[in-house]
Order: sequence, then structure tokens, then C-alpha cells
Amino acid sequence: MIDAGNIVQLIGNFGFPIVVSIYLLHRFENKIESLENAIHSIENVVNSRMEKRKGGE
Repeated sequence: MIDAGNIVQLIGNFGFPIVVSIYLLHRFENKIESLENAIHSIENVVNSRMEKRKGGE
């Protein structure tokens, strides 16, 4: 885990805008992965319902 001392060191070495950008990109990556998983789950549900519908005709 990154503590306050490491954050201060990163800001000193790379600059505040770059550190904030890296942090936000990391957070967005996690959220995008969660959204991708949710989309795949919805896709599976839709596909299974379409198969059931085709089987009933």
C-alpha cells in the first residue's frame, strides 16, 4: 500500500499532475474492468433468454 511518505516522494520526483494522472488512471481501470464484467453478465443473460425463446417456437 502506498503511504503518505511514498506519495510525497512521488510528487517530488514526478510532479503533482503526473502523480494525480497515474492515480486516476489506476482507479478508472478498476472501474472499467467492473463495468466490462457487468456487460458480459448481461450479455450471457440476454443470450440465454434468446435461446429459450427460440426453443419455445
